[in-house]
Amino acid sequence: MSSPTLRIAFLGTGTSQGVPVIGCDCAVCTSSDPRDHRLRSALLVEYGGTRIAIDAGPDFRQQMLRQGVKELHAVLLTHEHNDHIIGLDDVRPFNYRQKKNMPVLALPRVLQEVRTRFAYVFDADPYPGAPRLELLPLEPLVPFQIGELSILPFSVGHGDMEVLGFRFGAFTYITDMKTLPPESREAIRGTEVLVVNALHHKPHRAHLNLEEAVDFVREIGPREAYLIHISHHMGRYVDIAPQLPEGIFLARDGGSVEIGD
Repeated sequence: MSSPTLRIAFLGTGTSQGVPVIGCDCAVCTSSDPRDHRLRSALLVEYGGTRIAIDAGPDFRQQMLRQGVKELHAVLLTHEHNDHIIGLDDVRPFNYRQKKNMPVLALPRVLQEVRTRFAYVFDADPYPGAPRLELLPLEPLVPFQIGELSILPFSVGHGDMEVLGFRFGAFTYITDMKTLPPESREAIRGTEVLVVNALHHKPHRAHLNLEEAVDFVREIGPREAYLIHISHHMGRYVDIAPQLPEGIFLARDGGSVEIGD
């Protein structure tokens, strides 16, 4: 019997401000092309009967509604920046539907930040209706299991901050990367489908730009690669996508990828 298909949905592909940016009248922010509209970067991963989200930023509710998600088994957090965690309160409908706490998995530092920003969740006597979160620590390069999904977390350098990337078999997800430690680079060798951030064209202290992202993809050598965490400074989808090397694509909100055996 063959294994289930791994299904990936791009919940969001934009930067911390999203696209369009408030008050901006550039060609991207005023574009009518839906491929230029980007919520904050997040991912939905489905395998068999298991469904998880990677990151829960300020657009989490909208992303869950748009994707039609009725059941969610865990949330993985890459790091504690607001555009990746501040939507955690919106796991409440899943608490009600599933009648259980929502597992939230991240580095211990990130979990402590969740406790600080969502202190009301962890009161001794939380108010009725508060989300129920089960915080579970992760360690880089120590694999773990959620339902039918086997997952390998690994370290990524986001400026001076350690964040997590995640590998699911032949699929690897990386956001907010500038550098990658040698042990993490080895851990993702053989990836067939890679998602990685590409902010825009200019150098940035904490993110890959487009040229650096393309070079990284070529080094890893996946069959396909999708670029995320895209700023309005990247340019319009219709202008940039045709310029990319074969097998490298600008991800778009609502897009999906399937990976079989």
